Amino acid sequence: MKRITSIDVVRGIVMLIMALDHTRDFLLQNALTQNPTDLSNTYPALFFTRWITHLCAPTFVFLSGVSAYISAKRQNNINESRKFLLTRGIWLIFLEFSIVSFGIWSDIGFHTLLFQVIAAIGVGFLLLSLLVGKSHKIALGIGSFIMVFYGLFALVPESGLRNTLSPLFVLTVLPLGERLLILAYPILPWWSIMLLGYGLGEYFLVEKPNRIRFFMKMAGGFLIAFVVLRLINIYGDPVAWSVQTKPFFTFLSFINVSKNAPSLDFTLCMLGIAFALLWLTEMYGADKLKFFKVFGSVPLFYYLIHWYVIRTFLIVIFLTKGYHWGDFVFNEQTLGRPKNDDGITLPQVYLAWFNVILIMYPISKWYSNYKSQHPEKTWLRYL
Repeated sequence: MKRITSIDVVRGIVMLIMALDHTRDFLLQNALTQNPTDLSNTYPALFFTRWITHLCAPTFVFLSGVSAYISAKRQNNINESRKFLLTRGIWLIFLEFSIVSFGIWSDIGFHTLLFQVIAAIGVGFLLLSLLVGKSHKIALGIGSFIMVFYGLFALVPESGLRNTLSPLFVLTVLPLGERLLILAYPILPWWSIMLLGYGLGEYFLVEKPNRIRFFMKMAGGFLIAFVVLRLINIYGDPVAWSVQTKPFFTFLSFINVSKNAPSLDFTLCMLGIAFALLWLTEMYGADKLKFFKVFGSVPLFYYLIHWYVIRTFLIVIFLTKGYHWGDFVFNEQTLGRPKNDDGITLPQVYLAWFNVILIMYPISKWYSNYKSQHPEKTWLRYL
């Protein structure tokens, strides 16, 4: 079964955008205290620097579901496919709370455990293993139902049951002795996005002309649904948009949808953009976009390494600014930044991000080539 290059290209695009978000988190002035999408305390360039990165996680999770379906179809062995999803799911959860956590906080004591996209995909794979061998329409139906209706959880009155179920639906912080577990990616809404990918995976395997039409229809359908639902402004996002003193900020309010947990409006908007990127990639020709394909062909490897590249930039930049090693704080959710630092400007963040990409490209290309040249090494499937 031929590899669908547009998947790698689009995944590569969003992973480069993702690195911008993390570079901003690590280096920007006031990044730890200022919310870029808070319209009372932001400016358009900062808002869009954060907003465009909303595209990353849902696209990554959705395409993980698509890839899981294609892999199961290619393997044509229910037991082996289920085993792979189980083992890969456990492996991703382990990586989230070890290599990724250390890359984010550089805290050898692991005082903050952050459950985010890699762990969400890992748990999603564990749950998805239960549906292997079933019709893809079942996954599509379950995913669609959760996506449309999980927002009703907000109407559940405060109770012990609500508190117990909260980690499944909303961002939750759980104290674990001296440590904190931050469930930043609630399980069910993110799993619904993976289920949509798995359920729609069959349509990625059709002939290219049909695939192009499918991507175009899905992009239009999702984006139109987003605009209509957002205009109604009653259901779809916990934060309704509102008229602002500046007309352009009214537009920002309209598109300012909630990521954690991913609202229905958020999912419709971001997956609509993802389908538009898939459509444009197929139209333009994925072979002409090999630069992005390099990153998208080794997503997990890239994800793990890029944290440490950005961390190196952080250390070098702040040492250059006159800080000393003792000024860095690693156990207080400061991302390893010195306390009371002034960071760098947004243009400087973009320059640092550009250099991160320049460093990651040859590393990713080497590993992509190595992986393609050694198909017999099954362990490479896990990295």
